Amino acid sequence: MNKTSLQLHFESLRSNRIFELFVVMVIIFSALMVGAKTYNMPKEALIAVKWLDVLITVIFLFEITVRFIGEEVKRNFFKSGWNIFDSLVVIVSLVPIEGSEMALVGRLIRIFRVLRMISIIPELRLLINSLMKALPQLGYVVLLMFIIFYIYAAIGSTIFAAINPILWGDISISMLTLFRVMTFEDWTDVMYETMEVHPLSWLYFLSFIFLTTFAFLNMVIGIIVSVMEEEHTREREERDAREGKITIEDLHQQIRELKALIQKS
Repeated sequence: MNKTSLQLHFESLRSNRIFELFVVMVIIFSALMVGAKTYNMPKEALIAVKWLDVLITVIFLFEITVRFIGEEVKRNFFKSGWNIFDSLVVIVSLVPIEGSEMALVGRLIRIFRVLRMISIIPELRLLINSLMKALPQLGYVVLLMFIIFYIYAAIGSTIFAAINPILWGDISISMLTLFRVMTFEDWTDVMYETMEVHPLSWLYFLSFIFLTTFAFLNMVIGIIVSVMEEEHTREREERDAREGKITIEDLHQQIRELKALIQKS
């Protein structure tokens, strides 16, 4: 078997649905193994778990090799951040560090093998990619939320510090208290305590909840959904381009070119 046929064989295996499902099952089993190690087990079970861990590492190494050889342009394999992450996790798993000072690091690396499901399942990759691309826009929302938090914390610390210094003693503690209010963690107890001294303080809490929990949460959801729709559209266009399909934008472009030719003639 020459190199070209080997690459075609591995490329076919890489895109095989059964092979992908097998790798996903191995990843899930690996996650269960990590959880099993947190329990007290007999010596025989620990030996079995150790050998199963070696087998899982070998399977992951084979899967990475299949994906690398199946890549038509090898440089493109390392252009994907997920491929780099998968490769690092597998390579570190190959290092024999049991019984050494790095044993804890090795166990932590094996925990991160669960994240390999993201690189295997396209839908999870789409979610993570959308979230990463939405971060710049979410940053401004977080900044605006911090400003609201800071203003309300300053007001709360000024008005309610004498009522309960533990919750409103300074601006940092007040911000922590407001986070508790935003997450609805017994926030009514905090409000009723202040209402005993300031009956209209409910306006303070309700306005803060409407601004943060409702308004800002909907803004975050809207940004993420918008970015996800853009990612879906981009992936669909890329898939159509690979399959040789003509998109609506292509048709519009061709119509504009035809109109321009007709006008010139």
